[in-house]
Amino acid sequence: MTNITVRIEDDVKRDAETLFSELGLSISGAINVFFRQAIREQAIPFQIRAAGKYDEYFNEHNMKILGESIAQAKAGNVVVKSMAELEAMEDG
Repeated sequence: MTNITVRIEDDVKRDAETLFSELGLSISGAINVFFRQAIREQAIPFQIRAAGKYDEYFNEHNMKILGESIAQAKAGNVVVKSMAELEAMEDG
């Protein structure tokens, strides 16, 4: 076994230790899991991309709902209302 020295911000380390502890892992254990998964996949085991203003919208939950909505629309399960009907619904 070999040692690796990594510099990390105190708050990041603290938050990581808390999370990994809840998962039953130490920081060392979590890093080993990361390395093994990277080797297995021959890639970084998660997507790395620049943060953008759309990140919050395009999360897994929203993408699932969007996919379900598209499937319903393709199946013809839609409700068609005019603008006047929608405004009438808003007025109660």
